[in-house]
Amino acid sequence: MASRPVKPGRLFVIAAPSGAGKTSLVKALLASDPSLRLSISHTTRKRRPTEAEGREYHFVSVPEFEQRVARGEFLEHARVFDNHYGTARAFVEEQLRAGSNVILEIDWQGAQQVRRAMPQCVSIFVLPPSRAALAERLARRATDSREIIARRLADAAADMSHYREFDYVIVNDNFERALADLERIVAGKGEDLRSSRPELAHLVKELLAPA
Repeated sequence: MASRPVKPGRLFVIAAPSGAGKTSLVKALLASDPSLRLSISHTTRKRRPTEAEGREYHFVSVPEFEQRVARGEFLEHARVFDNHYGTARAFVEEQLRAGSNVILEIDWQGAQQVRRAMPQCVSIFVLPPSRAALAERLARRATDSREIIARRLADAAADMSHYREFDYVIVNDNFERALADLERIVAGKGEDLRSSRPELAHLVKELLAPA
């Protein structure tokens, strides 16, 4: 008897402004569901002492990165400040073919490229609960000057203005609830978390208001 074909996995693209808690949510999601596969990006950034090759990133030289771009090996790629970042197309496609769901943690610009390449992907945007909470998280994260924190807030506002491009939006007010919302979306049960829901309008207006 012939074996039934494997049902392809789904690609979940998760984006957020800096300070919204996306990385913590993704780590907790992966811990709660070991069957999920995390796509590890390639970067030309120097490896930090606490990082390991293939765990945080695949670290490559600029010429190697450019060669991969020329060969069309990236699902998406971007230059952020002075470094290049890219998502390997082969890994994602291989995992999806094998029936595994793949998590891709990325910025909104990369998400745009992925949606064009794989329109069937599920895109999720994470918002902070308020501008004050976001400012507090950014200030708590590092010993940056007020000018740098102000610039990060401005960058975050620019990122958040793209929330409607995503299928779903999670508000990270309470971490456990936000994680449960993320798990529901991955399970295909998050219809009430669509980015078009009316109650997001007031929050986004406050988040995007000039400082």
